[in-house]
Amino acid sequence: MNTYTKLSHELTYPIEGPPEHGELISVAPGVYWLRMPLPIGLNHINLWLLEGDDGWTIVDTGIATDETRGLWEQLFGKYLNNKPVTKIVVTHMHPDHVGLAGWLTSRWDVNLWMSRTEYLMCRNLVADNDKEAPEEGLRFYKAAGFDEDSLNVYRKRFGMFGARIAPLPNAFHRLMDGQKIRLGQYEWTVVVGNGHSPEHACLYNPKLNLLIAGDQILPRISSNVSVRPTEPDDNPLADWLNSCRMLIRKLPPDVFVLPSHGLPFYGAHERLKELIEQHEGDLEKLYVFCAEPKRAVDTFSALFKGDINEGNLIIAVGESLAHLHYLQAEGRMVVETNVNGVNMYRSA
Repeated sequence: MNTYTKLSHELTYPIEGPPEHGELISVAPGVYWLRMPLPIGLNHINLWLLEGDDGWTIVDTGIATDETRGLWEQLFGKYLNNKPVTKIVVTHMHPDHVGLAGWLTSRWDVNLWMSRTEYLMCRNLVADNDKEAPEEGLRFYKAAGFDEDSLNVYRKRFGMFGARIAPLPNAFHRLMDGQKIRLGQYEWTVVVGNGHSPEHACLYNPKLNLLIAGDQILPRISSNVSVRPTEPDDNPLADWLNSCRMLIRKLPPDVFVLPSHGLPFYGAHERLKELIEQHEGDLEKLYVFCAEPKRAVDTFSALFKGDINEGNLIIAVGESLAHLHYLQAEGRMVVETNVNGVNMYRSA
């Protein structure tokens, strides 16, 4: 029997540690946990294998690298019990989740299952590979307060979204909120959240009381919620907070959460309430901070504890704008564009 380990918050972690890369841990009958490496600070992603009588379902895929492909092949040779992979399911479009979906669907000659917005948005962003940064994007970041050096960071990084994504199949099967789908031995219900990505599909199994949560509920970090140049007036933080409240309503408090990063845990309601409170606290700090007009790039110190550098600048300004736009929508923040095309935000 596994020992319950209290790590933080009101959460309990019934499995003490993760599987080694290329290995499996059983988390429930027919449900297995595996990990793949990531070449970033967040150095791993949790993936899931669901075993059925006629084959396996893979939920999320890892990024498209030779190392990850090799680990998949190692796993296939060791664990599949002479049964094929029959479905590839992707929770959302970010490269660590969708990166090898095209390779896996081709490798096993099976279908890809994603929500429509995630699939189409991913195809759209991958099409920007090797293109120059568009004028709309440069105006967006200039309005946020980027100087020329920061604009060059955007120019350098633009079009890199698809660098770790294998070519997607030209057709997919759509996942929709409330849909019931048989994966492995059980029927799962699709629960869609928004804010971190446009139509993020979680999978809930009432029989096992399990939630494959993707990035919608993480135990120790808060998912990135950002405004992007493709939708410059977006209010994703409102979507995110509404999704957190929706999940509290829909999920039982004792659901076992299988997140994409960190350890599987109990305490979904506590964690969701904590995420809501964290963002509400940040909004209040930002409201006070903007008593005098500020650019989006001036607000980093009010929202983030760590240093902002070239590696996290784009994410930081996206998060800052998400909070500023939320306050605008609430009527608590006003914005004026100065003669240099820079937006100045002031608390109302």
